[in-house]
Amino acid sequence: MIALTIRHRTTYLYHQPVKLGPHRMMLRPRESRDLRLISSDVTVTPAATVNWAHDVFGNAIATASFEAMTDKLVIDSAALLQLGGDPWPVFDIAGSAIRYPFRYSDDEWTDLGALAVPQYEDSGDRLKKWAAAFVRSNPTDTLSLLKDMSVGVAERIRYQSREIEGTQAPLETLDRGWGSCRDFAVLFVEAVRALGFGARIISGYLYNPDRDLVGSGDSGSTHAWAEVYVPGAGWITFDPTNRSVGGHNLIPVAVARDIGQATPVTGSFVGMTDAFRGMWVEVSVLARTAPLRDGGPG
Repeated sequence: MIALTIRHRTTYLYHQPVKLGPHRMMLRPRESRDLRLISSDVTVTPAATVNWAHDVFGNAIATASFEAMTDKLVIDSAALLQLGGDPWPVFDIAGSAIRYPFRYSDDEWTDLGALAVPQYEDSGDRLKKWAAAFVRSNPTDTLSLLKDMSVGVAERIRYQSREIEGTQAPLETLDRGWGSCRDFAVLFVEAVRALGFGARIISGYLYNPDRDLVGSGDSGSTHAWAEVYVPGAGWITFDPTNRSVGGHNLIPVAVARDIGQATPVTGSFVGMTDAFRGMWVEVSVLARTAPLRDGGPG
């Protein structure tokens, strides 16, 4: 396993003091068999009351409530973790699901619920027809189909970093021919849902020490990818932005049905219409060289 330190600082500036509404923060990495969280800490300036809870997906949610007015808000997250995913994973897919199309069990279908239902309008079944073009035969190999679709997104869409908020609808991404990592993830998830798969959006961080992957800045960045549920194997990770399968270099923070549910920081303020000055986000994902001292989860 490799030890990583993650710093994620979000700074909001205002032209004059404003009254801050509650801010919802999704910044704590999700622990799993492949990810061991050593410590996690979120610091908010100005002082705030921070309450923690878990949402319907099991994501850790921190909500900050403020009393004082301010012209600057800084949310600083620091995490120390160990990451040990297999770079060449082998998936033990159930015999009933090795070939597509297959049928989820009644319990699986019930529990997947909205995760198996497309969330965007598909005028004229354009997206469904685009997805169906990857089905080479009937039946066809399930894992190969999903890999082809992930690679197909990257071949069809040109990556372009986009700082503005929001996500393009899948058909908009297809028509434009470009998008950010979150647009790639949404397009892929909606395409596999159109074929009857259960899928979910993941947001978190990309560890990219060699600077050879798409979607990462000099020292790291937030990232978005997808997971598809396949019986036997469970949730299989696909990063269509980088044409990769498996999460050995991915640090998940939030899983969600829709990308809008996985925004790292959301909040509001009350002030003059021109009060907002700007927002800056700084992220670093770096290997730790100092020995780890396990003080327990923060």
